[in-house]
Amino acid sequence: MNSIAKTGVVTAAGAMSGTSLDGVDVAVLRTDGRQIAGFGRSAYRSYDAEERAAIAAGFGKWSGTEVDTAAQVVEHAHLAVLSEFTDVDLIGFHGQTLSHAPRAQGTLQVGDGAMLARELGVPVVWDFRSADVQMGGEGAPLAPFFHHACAQFIGAQEPVAFLNLGGVGNLTWVDPQVAEPQIEGALLAFDTGPANAPLNDLMQTRLGQPYDRDGAVARRGTVETGALELFLAEPYFAKMPPKSLDRNDFAEMVALVEELPDADAAATLTAMCAAGVAEAMQHCPRPPSRVLVTGGGRQNPVLMEMLRVSLDCEVAAIEEVGLDGDMLEAQAFAYLAVRVARGLPTSCAGTTGVRAAVGGGIVSLP
Repeated sequence: MNSIAKTGVVTAAGAMSGTSLDGVDVAVLRTDGRQIAGFGRSAYRSYDAEERAAIAAGFGKWSGTEVDTAAQVVEHAHLAVLSEFTDVDLIGFHGQTLSHAPRAQGTLQVGDGAMLARELGVPVVWDFRSADVQMGGEGAPLAPFFHHACAQFIGAQEPVAFLNLGGVGNLTWVDPQVAEPQIEGALLAFDTGPANAPLNDLMQTRLGQPYDRDGAVARRGTVETGALELFLAEPYFAKMPPKSLDRNDFAEMVALVEELPDADAAATLTAMCAAGVAEAMQHCPRPPSRVLVTGGGRQNPVLMEMLRVSLDCEVAAIEEVGLDGDMLEAQAFAYLAVRVARGLPTSCAGTTGVRAAVGGGIVSLP
């Protein structure tokens, strides 16, 4: 299929590779770009240690050999898994963020969507963030428009918050009573602070493990309150949203715990993630009825316990409302791809601070 229907429900696959570098998620969504009509199959392809290292070598860089190598790894991995999804109408390809400095150089997601369209024979929508940054936005987070559709899909009547705990944490406050996501008052979204990335880095460096499975290491430790207080003194937390972070913006977090034993360091980094979320809740227009947690962080019971203790509302893994916390971001880029193809906005002042509602993305036909 070399064109995309302009009306009605279409089937899209979204592909996401996050800053935690676990692998590529692909998920199918049926949508008209406004409402969710249904969910389809999904797939996951993990990065091996060599691929992870090659991509990580490009973090914080804007050009050069490391960036080119990272792009090739990302493209190869995506081609491998997306080759199973050529029966869809279009693909939303996020690519891999290597650098994000919206008020300076901009934002860089590597991976060539035009090449993927040629190889797969399916239209590919990609480069979702650049237009938003060019119009004064943060370029992130981009999932909130999909979160709005999810809140309506699950029949939420009261404001609800979606908390994604990937490499970086981000929060979307949604009022499902507001009909369209770009209407003022429908959404507020911003990054809460670091989430899994510093903890994953610590686990990899010290213990040779990609992450703290089941929070087992953190559970044995004690939180170093002095380090936690220094972390919360960061000006970022007092800054009004919208606001966004690069994966490495809080690199000094690891320095705050480098003298601590493994378990105490893991406990403290986990507490920092939860504390950032607690600070973020103060920015919500009014308290959400509950916080639905998505991303890898929801599978860490120690982190979930810390969130329940520090937040004044119900905290639940998103599976409790029938959604898939592993695939929500991939589904979001399927949803956004349809919106881009149909000329609908994908971000607005309440989500990225962009001056006017804007639809990002490039559409590449095979």
